[in-house]
Amino acid sequence: MMASLSDVENSITTSTLPYSYAPLPNGEQPAGNDRPVHSSRKTALFLVSVFLAVASLVALFAGNGPVLPKNLNTSAVPSTAGMPEKVAPLSRGVEKGVSEKSFHPLLGADNSFPWSNNMLDWQRTAFHFQPKKNWMNDPNGPVFYNGWYHLFYQYHPDAPVWGKIVWGHAVSKDLINWRHLPIAMETDEWYDEQGVWTGSATILPNGELVVLYTGSTNESVQVQNLAYPADPSDPLLIKWVKYPGNPVLVPPPGIDNKDFRDPTTAWKTPEGKWRITIGSKINKTGISLVYDTEDFKTFELLDGLLHAVPGTGMWECVDFYPISKQGENGLDTSVDGPGVKHVVKASMDDDRNDYYAIGTYDAYKGKWTPDNPTLDVGIGLRYDYGIYYASKTFYDQNKQRRVLWSWIKETDTEASDIKKGWASLMGVPRTIVLDKKTQSNIIQWPVEEINLLRTNLTVFKNVVVESGSLVPLNLPSASQLDIVAEFEVDKKTVERLNGADIAYDCAKNGGAAQRGALGPFGFSVLAHEGLAEHTPVYFYVAKGVDGNLQTFFCADQSRSSNANDVDKSIYGSIVPVLKGEKLAMRILVDHSIVESFAQEGRTCITSRVYPTKAINNNAQLFLFNNATATKVTASVNVWQMNSAHV
Repeated sequence: MMASLSDVENSITTSTLPYSYAPLPNGEQPAGNDRPVHSSRKTALFLVSVFLAVASLVALFAGNGPVLPKNLNTSAVPSTAGMPEKVAPLSRGVEKGVSEKSFHPLLGADNSFPWSNNMLDWQRTAFHFQPKKNWMNDPNGPVFYNGWYHLFYQYHPDAPVWGKIVWGHAVSKDLINWRHLPIAMETDEWYDEQGVWTGSATILPNGELVVLYTGSTNESVQVQNLAYPADPSDPLLIKWVKYPGNPVLVPPPGIDNKDFRDPTTAWKTPEGKWRITIGSKINKTGISLVYDTEDFKTFELLDGLLHAVPGTGMWECVDFYPISKQGENGLDTSVDGPGVKHVVKASMDDDRNDYYAIGTYDAYKGKWTPDNPTLDVGIGLRYDYGIYYASKTFYDQNKQRRVLWSWIKETDTEASDIKKGWASLMGVPRTIVLDKKTQSNIIQWPVEEINLLRTNLTVFKNVVVESGSLVPLNLPSASQLDIVAEFEVDKKTVERLNGADIAYDCAKNGGAAQRGALGPFGFSVLAHEGLAEHTPVYFYVAKGVDGNLQTFFCADQSRSSNANDVDKSIYGSIVPVLKGEKLAMRILVDHSIVESFAQEGRTCITSRVYPTKAINNNAQLFLFNNATATKVTASVNVWQMNSAHV
């Protein structure tokens, strides 16, 4: 049930608003053409000045009138009044044999913004999982066991930067409110002296639990190790035992000592054995090795591979699981049959994105084949087109669903992370099902439990947003929101327009400020008065010369902060929209993270944003339509979100 629910209907139109986006410097754009990007510096400066002028009108109408310490084992760094020195970002992780764990601003970016404690305190989220302090990365071994959801995670207990990693541990009854527990596994053996790295949990038929994880040895060799609960009757799984015969797997011939990591959850073979897959590479070909076992202590390497894709580089955090072709429930990892497709997902070390593909699994040969080779792992679909990496699913037998976790890294400076005392969080857990309408992609959606945090609903019905208009949505607060909206583009305008042979790309076509005939339009979240800072999340519709429409879903961080030492990328991709469907999006705003879902989760974008002004009571929400040729009609539900216990 929603707490303190109050339905407030707001009827708003833009016809009386005295402001709009000014036309482009070369005059009005022809109605039937999407405008190409101009590279001229003069044009770009003019666009910026026009945008700032319009923002000033909006504000008037609304009436709103450190140096890195040598010792990183620290929990706090005193605030400094002066400008911090510029420091070169350090590389962390690569030398040890894992992906880069530090965010590196663009070459030449000014990393000296004077962040105040108030700004940094605001960045901590209210309903996303994160430890109390210090560094976190990959989710490990998520599982539902004896009435509790368990989340283990890569954790550096001594500092808010990547270092010697152990397994952090927390439990929950609802995937939203969490109880932090003692560290589950330390770096206390030669085979994991350099790190207790990523692994997975498997529930055996007798209900007992085993874990396989990668250890980095005293010589930085990646090996696989077995662990299990010291007391299987303890629902909190406080204490763990490492198998005395570890390691149970070492890199096979032909595989580099630092290219053998992240074992999956095991699944049953037709012969009754257990099977796992482990990511690796051969030269630049990403591969997934396959092993069978009967007892998780001795393993047989199968001939061939589960799958391989040339040119994709090292595969980390491989995941493999079934999805139902017809049903809405998730499936246990061992389920197979004619009504089942299988997903292979890999985290690409080369570009640090999570790619997946849907295909067919041959259980007898231990091989998987993609349905569409042009959308193979590493070259096709992604879980998320923003900041989203090292993800891991598990089958939740409690609610018969497959749940997805992912690490969401920081994209500010290491100096800022040290000052605030923490780094990284987990995305809101998502359910995964096959898109029954397209049969070619998965659907990701926040777990239903997140709705329990909703409160104070505000409804905006049939808001007409004219071309070039901006509509403030008056809310008591805008730092913790759940926004659900539908948009309709004027059909007569779409039919009248001539198509254009112009390709669109969210990242390369100028973001929300670049105007086309049918877009962009959507929301500006975490917006400051006058739009001095704001993060647009939007649709862009392009009509081709063949008359067909393509819809893109984008998130523009280029104006999200006045600071220059943070990521300001523009993210997004195409989203399938079927005949008769309205354009729909959902946005979860939780301080420095914005998670956006288009068309019920066909395309997802996670953003990390670090505003300097649009924080606390100064954060606002706007509807906007920057299309040149069409109005849009929006119906919006906005909930304030309570804080979870994290």
